[in-house]
Amino acid sequence: MDLPRRLWALFAEDARWQDIRGRAAFCARTFAAIALALFCSFLFQLESPLSSVTTVMIVANPTVGALMSKSIWRVIGTVLGAAIAVAMMAVLAQSPVLYMMVLAVVVAFACLVATFLRLFRAYAAVLTGYTIVIVAAPAYADPNGIFVSALSRLSAVTVGVVATAVVFLVTTMRRPENVAAQIAQIVRDTVDHAMAYHNFRRGVAGAEAAPLSVTGEFRSLPTPLYDRRGVLMSRIGALISAVEYAATDTYEIRRRIGALRVGLSGLAGVVATYHPLWSSMEVTAPAMERLHAHLAGLMEQILAIVGRPGWMEDIRPIRALIAAARAHLTQAERNEADIAVLAAIDNLHDVLSQLDGVLLYLSAEHAPRHARLRWFLDWPTALRNGARGGVITLLAGLMWYVLHWSAGPMLMLYVVAASSLVSTTPSASRASVLMAGGTLLSIPAGIACHMLVLPRIDGFPLLLGALCLFLLPGVWMQFSPRWGIGAFGYSVFFTALLDVANPIRYHDLSLTNNWLTFAVACVLLVLGFRVVLPPDDRLDAARLVASIGRGVRRLALVLPETPGAWVTWEGVQIQKIMRLAMRLSLCMAVRERNAYTDAALGAVALGRLVVR
Repeated sequence: MDLPRRLWALFAEDARWQDIRGRAAFCARTFAAIALALFCSFLFQLESPLSSVTTVMIVANPTVGALMSKSIWRVIGTVLGAAIAVAMMAVLAQSPVLYMMVLAVVVAFACLVATFLRLFRAYAAVLTGYTIVIVAAPAYADPNGIFVSALSRLSAVTVGVVATAVVFLVTTMRRPENVAAQIAQIVRDTVDHAMAYHNFRRGVAGAEAAPLSVTGEFRSLPTPLYDRRGVLMSRIGALISAVEYAATDTYEIRRRIGALRVGLSGLAGVVATYHPLWSSMEVTAPAMERLHAHLAGLMEQILAIVGRPGWMEDIRPIRALIAAARAHLTQAERNEADIAVLAAIDNLHDVLSQLDGVLLYLSAEHAPRHARLRWFLDWPTALRNGARGGVITLLAGLMWYVLHWSAGPMLMLYVVAASSLVSTTPSASRASVLMAGGTLLSIPAGIACHMLVLPRIDGFPLLLGALCLFLLPGVWMQFSPRWGIGAFGYSVFFTALLDVANPIRYHDLSLTNNWLTFAVACVLLVLGFRVVLPPDDRLDAARLVASIGRGVRRLALVLPETPGAWVTWEGVQIQKIMRLAMRLSLCMAVRERNAYTDAALGAVALGRLVVR
């Protein structure tokens, strides 16, 4: 009786049903791309047909813009890596130890750059690193074949990229209005958060946050407000990425991409402005209660406007409300003598000014043409990831050289590819464990496929069906927030484990050697990212805190000459705070984490005060 109820629950809940439909559609399109890529690989008689399938597994993405960006940067990285591989083999073919050392340096630099680059631009660095090994592996025994190997690799990648792009472009409806709807929704949620904050400050009975428990710390907010703030900041960060992807294949968004970046960053600044530290200057006086009541009423009026369809096409009613509220605050400021109330009025002026500027950037008609947002470069994390990638690449190369391991190229392939891929994640050390776990799961799957399935097939349809059957768990789980990295590792390296050549030749000792090599490579990956250079989230958080402090001091010494420079500065600090919250979530309790985040937001507010 329990199973039917669970099945009914799957179809009864709209959110869960939509998630299942989305995953099923993604799996169907991915398998169609695999079929097209594999068919073309056999048709063109490529030496390694499954390399195109591996490419499909890497570039496949339900968002067309993300897929196009991923594909373009993958081709760029492949071409660059192939060129470096040919150059290294030409210069260092007679010096294997020196070759390994130079390769370790190149991989370290690729991991460093992959940590810096945002979104799928990082795949150019990732592909540069492990394309060198893929291209050079067949030519280690005969260096004269390096050029042919490079062309073969580039052909397989091109087939996989083109097949994936064709399938996903044909089967996906591009809707720019979806991005506009997401932006409108995040603005509504931000205004609702501001209204809840002001209702809490004025002590409204029945307000969302008022009757709920407070964390109990000095200058703190209720737990629901903290939760909502964290969710809003995360959603804004994800929406900035979605806008970047949509700009890849949508002209209207690409034309306004700079303004949308700055506007969404400023919206995160509005959320960040509602921190509890400056509230200690407030007093529980009728004047203060009237201020918060007026702002809560303003946010309620704005919320009514932004709830209408198409409100972003004409923001004049909202700007008129904000201008009237600022005039009211100016009049109240002239009639007020209390320092605490004056400080609160000044902060509220700042919030309304920020919101007005954000609406200008996000509006279709009023968006400034020249708007830029500078990205934060986390040098300590990038240098550590680069050192990790270089060290384990050198270890793998020395193992191959000393032990004369026949599967040494496969060992190098996994170590370089996995270390480059995990360097693109926010926490490479934790991602390395998931990546290694997914790869280890792909080993028994590969054994079962090779021993039980492949010997019994005699045609392309059966081969395609077998591949899709074994890849289904990895593709289905690839967009799981918790297990996505492991599922990605399973899908990508399962295809690398299968020795489906043209034609297929079965050799048990060679296959067993490859499986053992992947197991050892997983150990090396975790060893490099968790033991040789282990993570220290508290130290990373302390560095971010120090960086925010230095940013405020530099701002005080050299004030920005234009409003755009201030927006750029605040955007960088908001990125630091988002990264700080992520680091603290790995090593601190919620209460302590909220206190640190509040302090960081207070530092940004101090920067705004310095500029004003």
